[in-house]
Amino acid sequence: MDIALKDVSRENFDAVIALEVAALQRGYVADNLYSIAESSLHPTYRPRAIYCDGEVVGFLMYESFDHDDRPSAYNIFRLMVDRHHQGRGIGYGAMQCVLDEIRAQGPFERIAICYVATNQVARDFYASLGFQEIGLNEETGEVIAEIRG
Repeated sequence: MDIALKDVSRENFDAVIALEVAALQRGYVADNLYSIAESSLHPTYRPRAIYCDGEVVGFLMYESFDHDDRPSAYNIFRLMVDRHHQGRGIGYGAMQCVLDEIRAQGPFERIAICYVATNQVARDFYASLGFQEIGLNEETGEVIAEIRG
């Protein structure tokens, strides 16, 4: 299974916005069309199409925070795999790809992610990638987990 991340482009736009999560997951992740529109207004957002064996199967987005006096920090805040492709390890592979992509950009302070506290699947998933919980986001009530650089 070959998993890769690519820029969202005119060529894959329709495929990316057609992706859907399972019904029970809809409250956990924003719509891909909304995320792509949001990224057009924020130059630090990096929307990425997830490919598996040449087919668009998911979407993720992260942002970078550059600091003048210390290494960059990153926030991964969108990840979804289409409902027809879940359970095959694609999400894990995509997260490995984005972590590799971030690490290739040089030293970093942290890579953070948030998830709903009641989402045990997300908690276990991110822990398996090395994220450690550090607290709650006061605005959203979501769990914050991070990997330190």
